[in-house]
Amino acid sequence: MNDGLLAELTAIGRAAGAAPDGEPVLLADRRGALVVRVGDLAVKAHRADKDPGELGARLRAAAHPALRDVLVVPLGEPARVAGRLVSVWPYGAAVSPDDPPWEEAGRILARLHALPADALDPPPPYWGGVGKAARTVGRLPGGPAATEIRRAFATLPGWLRGEAPPPPGTAIIHGDWHLGQLVRPPGQGWRLIDVDDLGWGDPAWDLARAAALFSAGVLPPDEWARFLGAYRAAGGRAVPGSGDPWTTLDIPARTLAIQIAATSVLYALDEGRPLDEFETALVDTCSRITRSEVGP
Repeated sequence: MNDGLLAELTAIGRAAGAAPDGEPVLLADRRGALVVRVGDLAVKAHRADKDPGELGARLRAAAHPALRDVLVVPLGEPARVAGRLVSVWPYGAAVSPDDPPWEEAGRILARLHALPADALDPPPPYWGGVGKAARTVGRLPGGPAATEIRRAFATLPGWLRGEAPPPPGTAIIHGDWHLGQLVRPPGQGWRLIDVDDLGWGDPAWDLARAAALFSAGVLPPDEWARFLGAYRAAGGRAVPGSGDPWTTLDIPARTLAIQIAATSVLYALDEGRPLDEFETALVDTCSRITRSEVGP
């Protein structure tokens, strides 16, 4: 952690109205992004490799009135610190792992995906997660697990491997949704945070991580059913209202399984340890993906 950056984020939080007493609390420090709680505010230094123009457009979209019942709304315009954008947000309580709000998660994503095409003017950019799988797999070294992941990655459509333009977007999507992106600000219901990938895209990508974990046997079937059932009941557009959801979820779920498996291998290598049970399950899922494409 950069102590100088932490001090600057704390000062920005104080200037934005946070209480002057109390020590800042580090909420997240990963992949180049730093989030600090300063009283009742959360201050985020976004990754330095984020395009400032696109990120600024996503932050402006997050402040749009049409998204106030979906997203935590940023406070004021982003600042610049050491060449990176810094945004300020109301602090919200995180999800308890003992009682995940799967139904509310499904409903809030359905509300986001239901926004009409002209809801945001100007519209946000294309969603920012489209190249994540390719970039992550590209960082893998050698080894059996990395080989399995690369084989699975080769089965994905060319646009996910950077070989063709992506398809057009059909809805405004969060772009990097998981339960850690849900918080509850004081006096409000659940809201989404982290808009670094917010933009136009296929809404199936917002269900992809949960679908991938369910396919890998990591997410229990009853929790997946709660999430998917609530999303469908709220009119979510990412899947058919009934019948087989995998007609639209298959490619996004496969991609996220591959991406998460690659990330897990990289983390294990950085920490000098073998893959744990969860990570091994994801690599095994990559093997099944490859077998399903090449046949028995």
